Amino acid sequence: MLESSYSLFLALKKMDLLKNSSLYWWPNALSFEVVVGAILTQNTKWENVEKSLKNLKDSHILCKDNTQSLKNFSKLSVQSLANLIYPSGFYNQKSSRLYRLSLAILEEFGNFENFVENVSREWLLSQKGIGMESADSILNYACDREIMVVDKYTQKLLASLGYEFDDYEEIQSWLERGIEENFSQLQEYKSLSLVYARFHGKIVEFSKKKLVFNAKHFGDF
Repeated sequence: MLESSYSLFLALKKMDLLKNSSLYWWPNALSFEVVVGAILTQNTKWENVEKSLKNLKDSHILCKDNTQSLKNFSKLSVQSLANLIYPSGFYNQKSSRLYRLSLAILEEFGNFENFVENVSREWLLSQKGIGMESADSILNYACDREIMVVDKYTQKLLASLGYEFDDYEEIQSWLERGIEENFSQLQEYKSLSLVYARFHGKIVEFSKKKLVFNAKHFGDF
C-alpha cells in the first residue's frame, strides 16, 4: 500500500499520462465551458460531451467571452438548448439545469469573473443538479481553486490499491493531505490547484487506459 497520495501522484507522474493534454488537463480550463462540461458529463462519456460542446460553439451559444456565453444560455429556450446538447443524453434534464444555473450565476454574481472569484462550494451544492463531483470540478477547473475532484475512477483505483474510505470527502481529504504536505517538492507546478487538476487528470487517463499498477510504477516511492 502506498504511504500517501503523494506517492500515488509520483507513480502516475512517471507514466507520462498527460503528455498530449493541456496544462490543466480539462479542455479550455478556466472558462465557462468547464461549467457547461461539468453538467453535460454527468452519466455519459466525454466523447458525447464533446459533440454537444461543438454544437453549442457552432451555434455561437458558447463563445470565448465567458459572460456573453452565460447570457446566451440564460436567453435560450430550454428546448432549443436540449436540441443542441442531445448527444450528451438526459438532454431535457441537463438543459433545464444549465438554463437555471446560468440565470442563477448572473443574478448572484453579475458576470463570470465575479463568479470565479466569489462562488463557494456551498452555493454550488445548493443549485439543482450539482453534486460534490460537479461542484469540485467547477471550482478546480473553472475557478482555479485548491480542491481535488473525486470521481468513480478515483474510488475504483484506490479500492484496487487496498484503500477503504467511508465517503467522498474522506477520499478527498486523504488525496489533498498528501499533496499539501509535499507541495514544496513539486516546484515545477505554480499552484496546488494545478497539481490537483493534473492529479485528477492522471487518475482518469490511467483508468481509461485500463492500466494496472505493478512494482515498476512505484520505484523508490
